[in-house]
Amino acid sequence: MMSKAKRVMLVDDNMDAAESLAQLLALSGHDARTAGDGNQALSLAREFHPDVVFCDLGLPGMNGYEVAKELRSLPFGREMVLAALTGYGQPSDREKSAEAGFDAHLVKPVDPSVIESFLDDYA
Repeated sequence: MMSKAKRVMLVDDNMDAAESLAQLLALSGHDARTAGDGNQALSLAREFHPDVVFCDLGLPGMNGYEVAKELRSLPFGREMVLAALTGYGQPSDREKSAEAGFDAHLVKPVDPSVIESFLDDYA
């Protein structure tokens, strides 16, 4: 059973993957938007005020750790749930994501049901 719909932002330079996940989330009733890099993510966050952000770490330009720190510095940034959604799965990657302000660290590929459970449990 799904909890209330969330505003979800997906940040990934693989736009096909981001758009696919956004469509799945939309089918579940969420309002999902995508950004392809850190600068896009920050400007989208300012207008969209997401409840939850799934952010890749290996982004071009500004990496996901930097994006997380910038998001946390926004006036509403402390309330959002930030999850790293990445191919980086080493313990050191998890430590770095926690230090950067991420609430969770999910390693790709992630089953869509895991994303749904995450939204129900954490957001």
